Amino acid sequence: MSFSIDVIDKLAALITAAFGLVAALAWNSAIQTIFMEIFGSQSSIPAMLGYAVFVTIIAVVFTVWIGYVSNKTKEKIN
Repeated sequence: MSFSIDVIDKLAALITAAFGLVAALAWNSAIQTIFMEIFGSQSSIPAMLGYAVFVTIIAVVFTVWIGYVSNKTKEKIN
């Protein structure tokens, strides 16, 4: 029984990562366009740094949140 739970766990992680990549690629273009409207040319260093910081903060917040939800779910199961 433990083997099938591990397989389901790994498949869920892989599928989540795949959907995350697709969503990230979709949002990447939209966010770059917004930053270009606000800061002008994408090639300006402040705009590129601002974009990188923004995306990093969002990624960290969601990663921490997903870990929290995952741990709470595991606690309920056990």
